[in-house]
Amino acid sequence: MASPTIAANAYANLARVLENSGAGAGKGTEASGQSFASMLKDAVGSVMESGRKSDAQTVAMAAGKANVMDVVTAVADTDVAVSTLVSVRDRVIAAYEDIMKMPI
Repeated sequence: MASPTIAANAYANLARVLENSGAGAGKGTEASGQSFASMLKDAVGSVMESGRKSDAQTVAMAAGKANVMDVVTAVADTDVAVSTLVSVRDRVIAAYEDIMKMPI
């Protein structure tokens, strides 16, 4: 279940990647745009941030400062983010296994 917040973050990340790749177009061999490693690091960082928000909402609710709806929303966002990360991991592993099966 995708939430509007996650979709907005995904669109923002995509726009940033496209903006960075378009800025360096036509510069020959210069490195342009965001590297795969930094993009992966950002994705994992956003999942961790989602988990921290969920934890903060849970603690706030335990202290009586948040309502149940905010906690449920934060936990659902974290669940979607982790599920997406696990799906990407599985696809990367499957691609690696396919590459390893190729005859040389």
